[in-house]
Amino acid sequence: MSDTTKKTAGAFDIRNFIGMLLGLYGIILTLMGLFGDKELDKTGGVNANLWTGLALIVVSAGFMTWARLKPTVVPEEVERAADDHTRPAPRNKPKPKHGH
Repeated sequence: MSDTTKKTAGAFDIRNFIGMLLGLYGIILTLMGLFGDKELDKTGGVNANLWTGLALIVVSAGFMTWARLKPTVVPEEVERAADDHTRPAPRNKPKPKHGH
């Protein structure tokens, strides 16, 4: 591995999680639209599960493609944030004073 190789978030990119979740819901809705009770009287004659499932699969593919084409680059080193006295639990706790 060369020094110029950039590390990416890979599978841990949030777009992959969103894409997989939308894809799973899309597959479930598509299968329900194909094999389940279509209840066309409730949706004005449109198979809502089928069309929504197909749309979710397309959006899922878009998220997965986006994550692959424009990966999130992880920096080599991250500068540590300075301590902030307004935080509820500061990282650098003051040393206890001895005596009165």
